[in-house]
Amino acid sequence: MRIDVVSIFPSYFDGLALSLLGKARETGLLDLSVRDLREWTQDRHRTVDDTPYGGGAGMVMKPEPWGQVLDELVGDAPKEGAARPTIIFPSPAGEVFTQATARELAGREHLLFGCGRYEGIDERVFDEAASYGEVRLISLGDYVLNGGEVAVMAMIEAIGRLIPGVVGNPESLVEESHEDGLLEYPSYTKPAVWRERAVPEILLSGNHGAIAVWRREQQVQRTRERRPDLLPEAGADPSEA
Repeated sequence: MRIDVVSIFPSYFDGLALSLLGKARETGLLDLSVRDLREWTQDRHRTVDDTPYGGGAGMVMKPEPWGQVLDELVGDAPKEGAARPTIIFPSPAGEVFTQATARELAGREHLLFGCGRYEGIDERVFDEAASYGEVRLISLGDYVLNGGEVAVMAMIEAIGRLIPGVVGNPESLVEESHEDGLLEYPSYTKPAVWRERAVPEILLSGNHGAIAVWRREQQVQRTRERRPDLLPEAGADPSEA
């Protein structure tokens, strides 16, 4: 997969050289590049923002640098067809990012993330981007961040680990929170007793069928306690556990 990230703070993404995603980049599973939006500015001050039309507080990111970004990074994309890039802008006004979104985007060939700052990006940029590929405005949740960088980091982490070969044991991806709509069951390791707290006996029994039932019950119970809104969507009976 190819991922391009454009930001006025590219050093935010230095952490993507670490751990599993760093290894994926080294082995060629992930072609990820981070670029500074100011590379595409034309004035000596490298200006990327200006005052908003209609008044109001704050500044708005100018369309000209973003237009140059699109021309250079996705300008050769076909007008139609599956190979068109997916262009993602983090936005509190966008759709909510979920595990299902991550899995969907992990199947794309090329993702371009544009990190907004200040009061956002000139709306015309989104309209222009739609002529190059699929445009998605995506939110991590119902809150506002200072810019798009943290959101993009989270999305790349969630998407990248779903690329085949990035996580060593693919079975671990199936048993995680939100993969089946429920929260993940609790996990334990050695020692069997720690500070007078024992591992549930069922996990020491060797009865894998009973363990599977117990884990399902724990998923439903945990979801009912912490995220009851997920139960109907997951098709689980709230009284199951």
